[in-house]
Amino acid sequence: MRMQHLRFLHYVDAVARCGSIRGAAEKLHVASSAINRRIQDLEEELGTPIFERLPRGVRLTPAGELFIGYARRRKADLEQVRSQIEELGGVRRGRVTLAASQALAPAFLPQAIHEFQTLRPGIAFDVKVLDRERAVDAVTDFEADLGLIFNPPELRGLTVLAQARQRTCAMVAPDHPLAGRASVRLKDCLAYPLALPDGSLSGRGVLEDLFEQSPEQPHPPLVSNSYEMMRGYAREAGGVSFQIEIGAGPSAGAVAIPIDERRLPAGRLVLVALRERVLATAAAAFAEFVSGKLREAGQIGEWATNLVQRAPE
Repeated sequence: MRMQHLRFLHYVDAVARCGSIRGAAEKLHVASSAINRRIQDLEEELGTPIFERLPRGVRLTPAGELFIGYARRRKADLEQVRSQIEELGGVRRGRVTLAASQALAPAFLPQAIHEFQTLRPGIAFDVKVLDRERAVDAVTDFEADLGLIFNPPELRGLTVLAQARQRTCAMVAPDHPLAGRASVRLKDCLAYPLALPDGSLSGRGVLEDLFEQSPEQPHPPLVSNSYEMMRGYAREAGGVSFQIEIGAGPSAGAVAIPIDERRLPAGRLVLVALRERVLATAAAAFAEFVSGKLREAGQIGEWATNLVQRAPE
């Protein structure tokens, strides 16, 4: 009955995330009437509604906001216990859910995950590439175990496990006139077609801080929310796109050149987890692995690493 109760909490969580009972039923492959009945049972037990019924869908009541926090903590606790049980039996499995900034998707994260899975082949990953606000929300709302986020907003309720300063690089084709330089100034880049990130990407704010202080303003022929798109356009147009150092990586068809500007602020890359949440073994191991990989590349920034909370082994 206890495990059945946890399944009912999963129903509530799904309804809260989907905003409708029908949407949750489709996602879970369960009849809408069964989910609605279980929610009514919970509301009767609590003595108050946890969802407000709307003409189209539902939304959490104040009591429901409190209850959903309890439900998500219980789900996370169960995942952690299952991880410990598998460790006791010598089973090296598990799943890591990660919310990450797009800058890390082309090179760094695929390489890091592949190397980690070589060491622990039973670990699977669910990676969500999100803007920085949504990535923080994913960790806070128990949608992700970890967040690896560039220039995050306020980290209320989260613990920073590791962090680094990140410089911005110009990305150009190997045959570009700037490709042979050890560094470039912003005015050098303005002489070529620019591909700039849009406002949803953290890198845009870093560049805008510098552009505001420059007598020359950019007139980019391309603005995009995709680093792959920006890099591809710059390659085809003989132009310049931008990326942080760790996101640039050894990239096929592009050369990364650090931008040498005193006024260009370094960005902040952070690895975060929900405060007071004990990570399951797989997530804790990956957090330590990522922190180690980033420390190995110490030339790219100044690192400060905190103790990662681990489930007892």
